[in-house]
Amino acid sequence: MIKDRSFGSRLFDAFNYTFLSLFALATVLPFIYVVAGSFTSPEEMIMKKFVLFPTQFSLAGYKYIFSSNIILSSLGVTIFVTAAGTLINLLFTCLMAYPLARKDLDGRRPILLMVIFSMLFSGGMIPTYLIVKELGLLNSFWALLLPGAISAFNLIVLKNFFQQMPEGMEEAAKIDGCNDLRILFQIVMPLSLPAIATFALFYAVGHWNSFFSAVLYINDNRMWPVQVWLRQIVILSQGGIGDSTAFDQTYIVPPAQIIKMAVIVISTLPILCVYPFLQKHFAKGAMIGSVKG
Repeated sequence: MIKDRSFGSRLFDAFNYTFLSLFALATVLPFIYVVAGSFTSPEEMIMKKFVLFPTQFSLAGYKYIFSSNIILSSLGVTIFVTAAGTLINLLFTCLMAYPLARKDLDGRRPILLMVIFSMLFSGGMIPTYLIVKELGLLNSFWALLLPGAISAFNLIVLKNFFQQMPEGMEEAAKIDGCNDLRILFQIVMPLSLPAIATFALFYAVGHWNSFFSAVLYINDNRMWPVQVWLRQIVILSQGGIGDSTAFDQTYIVPPAQIIKMAVIVISTLPILCVYPFLQKHFAKGAMIGSVKG
């Protein structure tokens, strides 16, 4: 029979529950505020400033944002860049991480040192721009996909994960006539789904939120991802200088605060919808391969 818990133990549990509940509330409250504010009428937002439960429901912010078809087309651009970029990232990262996981690879140590060096030092914005220009990638989607094709940090972690796989499995596959590429795509990668799903989420979020690369390399606004246009909307709502020709000039512009909140909801909601599909792999793969060197 379990003895009654002491007063100190119950007090400690009560403190933990209270602290964690307050911490969870502090984490969720900003999201509730942003979502509620995006659906608040301009009059109520001007009067109250801080709204958690709007009494006057309004879609003024969303109507202004979607007053132009350019937002829908830019969403399509973003979805394409995110999907294609994530596939390229995963393919290149796996193709480089797998041979580096082989300890018998000639030149393995110098290559790893160069990878680690790139984590500490980078060429900078101007040299990167000049390289993209000389390669003829300006004003094309390749400028958004190729420069960041491999993340050095993700490469190191995935390499460590591949190293943890039994060597006998690969030797048995070679005896059966498999080459290195077949072993990678048919054996190693299927067994590495937790890690690959985790990095897919990291890469996808990075592509979805990226806007600066498009500002640097893309001159045609029809090829801008949605993040660039949402940034333009925020600038225009604050009275700044931007491209306003794509929006309905007869539409009454809502307060800047409502537009900002609607922009946040539009920019974060789609990528949040992807997380539940990767959640079962994410919990297992987030820390995997990060201990063993």
